Amino acid sequence: MPISPRKELIGLLPAIHGAPDYAEMERLGLRPEEITDFSVCSNPFGPPASVLSGLASAAIERYPDSDAMELRGALAGQLGISPGNILVGNGSTELIRLAALAYFSPGDAVVVLEPDFGEYEVAVRICGGRTLTVRVRPEDDFRLPAERLAHTLEQQRPKALYLSNPHNPTGQYLTRKDVEDLLTASPDCLVVLDEAYVSFVDDAWSSLDLIGHDNLLILRSMTKDYALPGLRLGYAVASAAIIEALRKVRPPWNVNAVAQRAGILALQDKGFLVNSLQQLRTEREFLLGGLRRLGYHTVPTRANFFLVEVRDAPAFRETLLKQRILVRDCTSFGLPNYVRIAPRTRVENARLISVVEEAAGRDAR
Repeated sequence: MPISPRKELIGLLPAIHGAPDYAEMERLGLRPEEITDFSVCSNPFGPPASVLSGLASAAIERYPDSDAMELRGALAGQLGISPGNILVGNGSTELIRLAALAYFSPGDAVVVLEPDFGEYEVAVRICGGRTLTVRVRPEDDFRLPAERLAHTLEQQRPKALYLSNPHNPTGQYLTRKDVEDLLTASPDCLVVLDEAYVSFVDDAWSSLDLIGHDNLLILRSMTKDYALPGLRLGYAVASAAIIEALRKVRPPWNVNAVAQRAGILALQDKGFLVNSLQQLRTEREFLLGGLRRLGYHTVPTRANFFLVEVRDAPAFRETLLKQRILVRDCTSFGLPNYVRIAPRTRVENARLISVVEEAAGRDAR
């Protein structure tokens, strides 16, 4: 008889993500490089040229700096905080799990929104915790239920709250007051504020000065900002005590030398993110306008992605995939009549609109 894993892992399924499923691509006879991917929400205009040309300078012949001191120093300088308030991770997903390993015990209750990023629940279940869900409702135009969340924290006194802001997949965005209310609703509750897409929010407010609260952990993603998904790079910002707790459960050398070098070079390119965000806002409006012209309802968003209401999300995705276009089927979010789309370049966005229009014409016939 095989050795059984911990009971917490029995029946645990991996979270579903955007991006090409390589097994699916092989089954369909497609190559991932042929796919125009609107299902992921990374910067479509990167990586910066300086990163691509400078990666050869990464010292892969020796172990990387386990503490990523140079990269943390560069981040600290850009953010105006101490390096002691920063921990670098192998993507923000690793940091989500490190938070669970550092703070959750079997039976602990953790609040999550439904829907939200699927890795939150996976992290909770790996550690034997249980999730308490607060629903984001289409009938409320997907407004984030800040008051209901605060009430849940006050009444249930959970160990933690995982929350993406801007929210994935709706693109809704909590105010500073909303977050402050959550931090004070239950001071013993760790609020994990996942700001993976905050760089793409117009007029975003800064959460960094809130780390004086001893129960706030902010997560951010250089993967998204600088188009580095193949390298995986994220960072956490929190009080020194929280950062030290994460360091205790972090694997050594968790961020490889190439990813660290890419992060340093990306931060040195001061104009890249500003310029690409300006282009991205223009392309988002172009794509939204084109889909609305075709009669599709799009959910208002503050992020670089948005929800589109369709009759059947899996079928819609399959139709586009046959044309080598990939969108995010939101059935796994509990939204089987919505897809999530993130804009790309003008040529690619125009092609998406054309393919959707052609498919709608066929359905009408």
